[in-house]
Amino acid sequence: MPKNTIQRRLVMEAVQALHNHPCAEEIYAHICKSHPGISKATVYRNLGQLAERGEILRVSHLDAADRFDFNTGPHYHFRCRSCGAVFDVETDYQAGLLNGLKNLDGFVYETHDIVFTGLCPDCNATGSPKRTMHGKQS
Repeated sequence: MPKNTIQRRLVMEAVQALHNHPCAEEIYAHICKSHPGISKATVYRNLGQLAERGEILRVSHLDAADRFDFNTGPHYHFRCRSCGAVFDVETDYQAGLLNGLKNLDGFVYETHDIVFTGLCPDCNATGSPKRTMHGKQS
């Protein structure tokens, strides 16, 4: 049984309450409103443990902070390259996609993550500056 049961519950409740694929900093800020004594380290540790146990999903990006998702069912994401927001994509999950991989002898395939990238409706409407993969505006 985990030692941080109350803290873990607070972190899980925050991920569910924010409902917008929050990053660790957003989760920490949300929890601090009602529990100012919680540390960032506790939040980060519990996010890692919850993701490792499959209770939440970690949505990783090479050029941005990880986001967390309470929806643990198989699905895909869309990430806005301007504001960084992450959204669920409503499309059929391609469970058989791994079966089509070729020329990778010795690998054991377990799952896949697909993140579509572009502009969200808000950034598209406001003409927000476009960012490259390295975060620089063009």
